[in-house]
Amino acid sequence: MAELLIIRHGQASFGAENYDVLSDLGRAQARAAGEWLRNMGWVPDRVITGALNRQIDTASEMGFDPEREEHAGWDEYDFGSLLLSRFEGKMPDLHSGDRKLHFRTLRETVFQWQRDEIENPYETWAAFVARVEAARAAAVDTKAKRVLVVSSGGVIGQVAAASLQAPAEHMMNLNLQIKNAAMTRFMFSGSMFSLNEFNATPQYATPDGFKLMSYS
Repeated sequence: MAELLIIRHGQASFGAENYDVLSDLGRAQARAAGEWLRNMGWVPDRVITGALNRQIDTASEMGFDPEREEHAGWDEYDFGSLLLSRFEGKMPDLHSGDRKLHFRTLRETVFQWQRDEIENPYETWAAFVARVEAARAAAVDTKAKRVLVVSSGGVIGQVAAASLQAPAEHMMNLNLQIKNAAMTRFMFSGSMFSLNEFNATPQYATPDGFKLMSYS
């Protein structure tokens, strides 16, 4: 039996012009995750990320030795592009500090995307599902016993929901729960693939570690 451990990237730059940059907190979160895994004797045989800077830099801060592989199937869906399609090019103001509005709009937009109610999206929901599955299949097509992937909340939510054969909407319910640098673990062998642990953050389970926790 082998393990696929998917880590969500550390905190990125929420509300900034370029979101795809780790904050100082995000870098500290990544280092804490890597240190906890090493202390537990868990060292990966493979390290894979998507092509996004926040994923690549999280893997770098974790500090494991295997040469990093890259598969764009682990990239997050592009919320900004979905918003432009949903609102016909008129981007709503979601950077005014109202986090509830931001995440409510995110949830509603993804649900519409899943139901094919957004015209001409940059990527269809079916295409997103297919590329995430291709990335998952490539990660487990290996003789490695411990595979570490750094990805993003929507992708992790989709892999978890698919492994449970849950309705599409469940992906978003999972997505919005996932903490920065949280660990979601799957066991695999041949065609068997099952969820073992979801959204775990043991590296934050101390008074000092708790100060590192964030969701966005």
